Amino acid sequence: MDQARITANLPSRSFDATLSFYEGLGFQLVWRSDGWMIFGFGTTRIEFFPHPELDPKSSWFSACLRLPDIDTLHKAWRRQGIAADAAAIPRLTDIAPATASAPRMFYMVDPDGSLWRVIEDKDIR
Repeated sequence: MDQARITANLPSRSFDATLSFYEGLGFQLVWRSDGWMIFGFGTTRIEFFPHPELDPKSSWFSACLRLPDIDTLHKAWRRQGIAADAAAIPRLTDIAPATASAPRMFYMVDPDGSLWRVIEDKDIR
């Protein structure tokens, strides 16, 4: 089991639009067919399936990305010009401070309405 990993699977209304958005965030296309697309982000992977009829405003899909340093990534993604407006799709929030029940994190919603929780995790090495 040491070699096992779990990846998130998110919907895409258009693989071309998803490719453009995620490459802008620093993801690299690893594999693509008509029915599946995989990106690499460092040693992690995120996978997409076609869902052309998806309404981004009612999407309930999500993924978590845990990093020891979220500030650098947040600054890089902010430079992409993603809206901060709470109703916008896509959107990128400010970094929320740690609380007694949650670590520091920020949120990103992609063009298909999938929610990303980007979580500071100092235990990752």
